[in-house]
Amino acid sequence: MAGKKTSYSKRGRKCWWAAVFLVLTFFSLTQNVVDSAAVNRHKREFVIPDWIEIVEESSFDGRSNVRRAVRIREAKITYDGAQLWRVRPADGQPVLQSDVLSEFGETGLFSVWSGNDTIMDIMVRQDAIPRVSRILREKNVRYDVVIDDLQKAIDEENPPLSEELMEELEGRKDNFFDWRLIRKLEINSWIQNRSNFLARYAWWQGMVVKKRSKYHPRPRPLRYPIANAYYVGGGGPWHFRGHRMEWTSYHRLDDIYGYLDFLAQTYPDVCSVMNIGNSAEGRPLKVLRISNGKAGVPALWIDGGTHAREWISPAAVTYIIDYLVENSESLEADYYILPVVNPDGYEYTFTNDRLWRKNRRNYAGSQCAGVDLNRNFGYKWGGLGTSRNPCSDIFAGSAAFSEPETNAIRNFFEASAADFKAYLTFHSYGQYFLYPWGYDRRVPPDYADLDKIGRNAAYAMKKADVAASSYTVGNSATTLYEAAGGSDDWAKAILKIKYSYTIELRDTGLYGFVLPARFIVPTAKEALAAVQVITDACKLL
Repeated sequence: MAGKKTSYSKRGRKCWWAAVFLVLTFFSLTQNVVDSAAVNRHKREFVIPDWIEIVEESSFDGRSNVRRAVRIREAKITYDGAQLWRVRPADGQPVLQSDVLSEFGETGLFSVWSGNDTIMDIMVRQDAIPRVSRILREKNVRYDVVIDDLQKAIDEENPPLSEELMEELEGRKDNFFDWRLIRKLEINSWIQNRSNFLARYAWWQGMVVKKRSKYHPRPRPLRYPIANAYYVGGGGPWHFRGHRMEWTSYHRLDDIYGYLDFLAQTYPDVCSVMNIGNSAEGRPLKVLRISNGKAGVPALWIDGGTHAREWISPAAVTYIIDYLVENSESLEADYYILPVVNPDGYEYTFTNDRLWRKNRRNYAGSQCAGVDLNRNFGYKWGGLGTSRNPCSDIFAGSAAFSEPETNAIRNFFEASAADFKAYLTFHSYGQYFLYPWGYDRRVPPDYADLDKIGRNAAYAMKKADVAASSYTVGNSATTLYEAAGGSDDWAKAILKIKYSYTIELRDTGLYGFVLPARFIVPTAKEALAAVQVITDACKLL
């Protein structure tokens, strides 16, 4: 009896442990399913914030990839509720000398966008509106609200391109060129047998159709680099990928640089790209040279994008480039064009802060970044209209040409053998056509010539389009404000370039720096008209 009980107890214990094992196994499997579902759900729901940058790197043994966060990006700045005000002192006191602006100008309550002796545009933060409004009333300073919600204006400034237009610009539909009008003269067999990536050159001749409307005759065989091309084989043509540049929207730096490279590859007898240096963050400074090879012609320098937030400037300059290349057969000057002087700041306005002005140089010991590049040139550096405060929008840097961008421009001119007769730098806004000096209210000895040609240019700008605008012509310091260390003063005084101008493009303050993209073409037509007048003046020198 006892033996049977013992045997039964052993079997019972075995069954009990087996039952426990089965229960635990079932629970584990169920939990794994639940955990997997939860993980998958979290994977679907979890989105890495755009301010964390993730990269994949090979593990130490090289057998796997490791994903890790390498940098915390700065959060994108928004301007919800911020306003743009136009300030007018009621007592007739010059607005730039108003004690209220002197007292609160660098407190961060507001930032100055533009102004002269009679009016000033200031951007006021949403949380500072009550305080700034009270202060202005107490000081008998009147103001009008020009933009009541700055972020809304920013959001509406640059609508995205349609997918159809993007496909056309990228060449995916093969309608940027009419391939039937391209005739291959010779393609070496060794190129045909190599991969598309390694194919570099082809001999071809043809009537290239650009923008489906204008023909560009190429009467002789040309050896074209085709890094942006691929060969479809079977006796077919080489397909050239299009660029993304057009003038119904504002474009990122890659689009602008891609356009310059495209022109150099497509029209090597007219266009060439020079990298004259690198920015503070290592981006190249690309200058496009446009020349049809005529000897004894004057050279003109054109630049844009010195101040990052002035998007209309690179847009207008690239429009000028397009026109000059389209009409290269009739050119009577050589053009050296730097569309974006400040590539780091320009990109930063797309990714982080639409209203950023300076470059992105970091200075040791300061929590603020950036130098105003148009205060960093080496003539009368550090004078009126500049600041030694790194947090100021008009910080002039630690020394003249302390910044790699301005230093690259100086080095370019020192090494160039071109006969420069004009230095044109495009900015915004205000619609001004300005000549030196900017460092004080004196004028150069030949100011009468500068004023005359400036007025001729302003007249042509007004006639450029049915909706063209009027431009005010005058000395920089008197017409707008005093600002030492500017590129136009340096070009005039040091380089001895005859026609040195700063052109402040549209508008007069309705939109300010956030000029909607629909105004690009009419503004660019005005800029082009000015370049044509200056070119004609240079030919007479």
